[in-house]
Amino acid sequence: MHILIVNNSVIPALKYGGTERVIWWLGKMLVKMGHKVSYLVAKGSYCPFADVYELNHAVAFNSQVPASVDIVHLLSGNNEKPVKPYIITMQGNLNEAADLDSNTVFVSRNHAGRYGSDSFVYNCLDVEDYGKPDLTSKRHYVHFLADAAWRVKNVSAAIKIAREASVPLQVIGGVRFNFNMGIRLTFDPNTRFRGMKGGEEKNTIINGSKGLLFPVLWNEPFGIAIVESLYFGCPVIGTPYGSLTELVPAEVGFLSAKKDELVNAVKNIDVYDRTVCHRYVMDNFTADKMTFQYLALYEKVMNGEHLNAIAPKLKKVQQEKFLPFD
Repeated sequence: MHILIVNNSVIPALKYGGTERVIWWLGKMLVKMGHKVSYLVAKGSYCPFADVYELNHAVAFNSQVPASVDIVHLLSGNNEKPVKPYIITMQGNLNEAADLDSNTVFVSRNHAGRYGSDSFVYNCLDVEDYGKPDLTSKRHYVHFLADAAWRVKNVSAAIKIAREASVPLQVIGGVRFNFNMGIRLTFDPNTRFRGMKGGEEKNTIINGSKGLLFPVLWNEPFGIAIVESLYFGCPVIGTPYGSLTELVPAEVGFLSAKKDELVNAVKNIDVYDRTVCHRYVMDNFTADKMTFQYLALYEKVMNGEHLNAIAPKLKKVQQEKFLPFD
């Protein structure tokens, strides 16, 4: 099978970039399984295991699709509907009740359910990119992993929770002096800002952490940071929104919208078994599992079926800017 993966971004992701890494891992695993993969992505991209074409929004989309392609896998919008069989992975959230394409697939059960769908594939990790975790070393801090400038990720709460729990916090994905969301200077001696990190630098920070603080204020579609952290034996302490309710069972973390309860969970974070956290990822969130699920969807649409009998549509428009947090 020849699969064309389409996204309006540069690959590979040199620092963070969740979607970029997911499509890289998916393509790599598809090739390992004997399929041909091509990418139609932004200028400046390269890939050693697949053909790469530059996506040009000024040109009709279908004219950019190689003739040998069997299925198009879209992760970004384009200027016309594919002529070839296709699926669309939706990675983010919408807040309007508009009909989506019937071949839309979501990234968690919760994500799909909010659009009246049961079609989803979890974003999974290529564990080769992470190496073998050290699950026995002494750890002295917790970490936050997200774009700290994005207020729904709620780094301010993570800082307060860590401070009140008397546990140092390392923030991956943010800086102390921030211009992106209005000028913000965060002065907290308990918090160390590490900036945007990727690869071995990021892995080393996570592998030295007691756990992930993830007090998001929106319905998280998936959250690569969650499974990355669990892979390194880090339990997740966060809010019960979006995918977290299905990704974080009690044995690998604690969820609450009350700050005091999250503080108490951080104080007692050593009760979690790092090996259980790591094994949970290895059993459920590896790239081979994701790839087999996508292959089943590719076959389905190539046989003329739709992924959703009824076009997905957001069931409830969120009126509030942020979900509740005490």
